[in-house]
Amino acid sequence: MEKLKSVTLYEESSEKKVERFQTNTRSSLNIHTDINKVEADFEWLEIMENTIRYLDNILRNPNRFIVNEEEIVKVELARRITVDSIRHLAKHTSYIQKIEDNGDVKPSKILNINKDESYDTYENRLIYTLIDNMRNFLEIKKKSYVAGSSIKDLKKARYEARSKIGSEQIFMELSFTSTFQDKSMPEGDPIEVRIEKLDNNISMLCNTEVYKTLKRAHVARVIPPIKKTNVILKNTNFQYAMKLWDYLQTHVADDTKVFKQNKTYDENGILKEYFNESFLLDYLAMNTLSENKDLSKKTQTIEDITDRLIQRIVELNLDLPLSTLKDKIGERIAITKYKTEASLSEISNVFEKSIKNYLEKIENIEM
Repeated sequence: MEKLKSVTLYEESSEKKVERFQTNTRSSLNIHTDINKVEADFEWLEIMENTIRYLDNILRNPNRFIVNEEEIVKVELARRITVDSIRHLAKHTSYIQKIEDNGDVKPSKILNINKDESYDTYENRLIYTLIDNMRNFLEIKKKSYVAGSSIKDLKKARYEARSKIGSEQIFMELSFTSTFQDKSMPEGDPIEVRIEKLDNNISMLCNTEVYKTLKRAHVARVIPPIKKTNVILKNTNFQYAMKLWDYLQTHVADDTKVFKQNKTYDENGILKEYFNESFLLDYLAMNTLSENKDLSKKTQTIEDITDRLIQRIVELNLDLPLSTLKDKIGERIAITKYKTEASLSEISNVFEKSIKNYLEKIENIEM
């Protein structure tokens, strides 16, 4: 990484001047921060979307069993006389009205057995409970709807400082503002569209015959721990359903994380030291304006001296042709400027010899 020019500026500055500046520095730094950070987790949405089809498979081919409903009815109301009805009558002879001469038995009442299919199985009640949990969880998410993760970070600083070096008074006032905003959206359709689609799919599950039958029967909801029946353990559809069940059990609360911070305070720590050092560097940078001005003066003085010296050389050599004079001066300049191998002592000797010749000419002229 290239070295900062401000570092070079500091390193080449007068240590005494820097020390006096820092000793006399008086400053204040006021900070204001406003942070609003939202971290939204949509894992629940993806898991539900992926599980809907497996729940639909279960409800289309539900687990069921046969229920025998027994009741004693008048013989003329009996729908079907079964072996179980005869056995029951043999044990309850009080229901026999009379026995014919040919041995026929005429009962007054008889056992009637109605066989019916029932969806009230443990596995079906588990899915029924899971669908209700999904609906409740989705309602919570809809109330605290967040389209995606976002962050807003605002930082403000107001810095004032003054110092002095001798009679020089230095003052600085700085206002600094930094604003950062970013939003992160999940890939695919917008979240509100996906939530609406999921809501519709859950409603379709609630309109299946199995769900409506269990709801009308006010069946008991399944509570943990879950019984590991063969169907639950081995059926692929139930395996996916149990993954969703476990997720909802461990993510009851809203997983969206919100962090807010709004602070205004006076800073007197390391941050203030950074600003004080920046104040020093700014001063050193501005001070180069004076240094450049002095350099300009020095350059102008050297140019004036050079002009006067050349003018004097010409006046002392009026008898020389202009071309010869130019050649001699050019030759001397070339020797002095481009002879890089010459040492400082050799260059000094050249100048001493030139000055000596110049002085001798002046003496001869005066004599």
